[in-house]
Amino acid sequence: MTKTGNILALDQGTTSSRAILFNENLTPQTQAQREFTQHFPKSGWVEHDPEEIWTSTIESCREAMSGKGRVACIGITNQRETVIVWDRNTGKPVCNAIVWQDRRTAEFCRQLKEDGQEADISRRTGLLLDPYFSASKLTWILDHVPGARDRAEAGELLFGTVDSFLVWRLTGGRRHVTDATNASRTMLFNIDSGEWDPELLELFRVPAAMMPEVLDCAAEFGTSDPTILGSPIPILGIAGDQQAATVGQACFKPGMLKSTYGTGCFALMNTGVDRVASANRLLTTIAYRIGGRTTFALEGSIFIAGAVVQWLRDGIGLIANAAESGTLAETADPEQNVLLVPAFTGLGAPYWDAECRGAVFGLTRNTGPAEFARAALESVAFQTRDLAEAMKSDMPDTGNTVLRVDGGMTASEWTMQAISDQLGAPVDVPAVTETTALGAAYLAGLQAGIVPAPEEFAANWLLAKRFEPKLSEEERNSRYAAWMDAVARTLSGSAA
Repeated sequence: MTKTGNILALDQGTTSSRAILFNENLTPQTQAQREFTQHFPKSGWVEHDPEEIWTSTIESCREAMSGKGRVACIGITNQRETVIVWDRNTGKPVCNAIVWQDRRTAEFCRQLKEDGQEADISRRTGLLLDPYFSASKLTWILDHVPGARDRAEAGELLFGTVDSFLVWRLTGGRRHVTDATNASRTMLFNIDSGEWDPELLELFRVPAAMMPEVLDCAAEFGTSDPTILGSPIPILGIAGDQQAATVGQACFKPGMLKSTYGTGCFALMNTGVDRVASANRLLTTIAYRIGGRTTFALEGSIFIAGAVVQWLRDGIGLIANAAESGTLAETADPEQNVLLVPAFTGLGAPYWDAECRGAVFGLTRNTGPAEFARAALESVAFQTRDLAEAMKSDMPDTGNTVLRVDGGMTASEWTMQAISDQLGAPVDVPAVTETTALGAAYLAGLQAGIVPAPEEFAANWLLAKRFEPKLSEEERNSRYAAWMDAVARTLSGSAA
């Protein structure tokens, strides 16, 4: 480390754009945030206006930077899989961005599965064939926006995930780039060769000329145009949001596990330089690529985590605010064994059943709000164990690893304790809770020579609170067996 200066982290999320200014010690100094509009033009469709993404990002950056001195570099983290296509010459998007949540290409993906394509796609990309990823969304734009396919084949249009679009705009159209983590979520990137896959581009009928150059997560992505942020600032770090959180949590060793609890939950386990193929329908993805070296991860997602608390509040009116859920759960009758399977929008990993719906088991005449609250929060712990058990099955030599957690739900101490109890392992809440932005800032600072190497960064990672398991092995396994039975009944009900 030879340089100093502040680091600006751009955290472009699904519902808002944020900017956080970190000092050279990676301590947050200021932050600003702008929400933007969610568009739902049809059932199952979710869109964003790329111009609103851009303006919300830049407004946040300018506010966070105001009066705070020199900014040495920029790091970017972003909502993954969301697709933007724009004109190479004007920079104007050809249509709204199609968001990762969008399901309009479900039938197209189903047809590819019936054609026997999923195994080959998974072998090349580590992903499951699903509308969640970018490839089918990009095909849809080329097929449905008037003139888009002809213009793309003529080299007039560019494709990018949100990070790529932001860099292109920030650099005044001089740089069309992305990083390896975002590329790995498109379903067009071969994670073994580290390049765009020609056969996948052909399968999805995507012209290669549209694709951005893929760089390491810490790299020279370009320099911002001085008219945008007041001075030229190098962009030196990029990672998709969950991978950035993995970096921010300093999960640099194989077997280390982080989980982000927001509306849903995303868990990533570092598997090192070895790509681990999942036998439990987890995703194999790139955790980060630094210095030309790729580190892989297993990833699993839970559809409903914090959203179950929203349901308690807004859906059935049992609580007035989220903070009440843990207090209410503490008063639940320990003799009742109420279980909630929150499959409001189906079940994610490792079940991957989009059609099943939620169910409650074990109701008695004495069941009341407290038992519902406990069942709701405990469902997050059970689902976290589902992912951890699947990861251990795929990578059995990890042992009982510590789980590092972040996201809004970490404020619920009851839930964090329940997760620790179910895992039979410690759950660690970090001192810096903005781990996604921290990861982006760290990557940029690493490239700039401002922050220490990963080993030293990991050694200085700060713990705010650790939750240790309190349940006996017999009790936690008994509770989990009841959960698995409830899930089985829920899944069989969807098949009926």
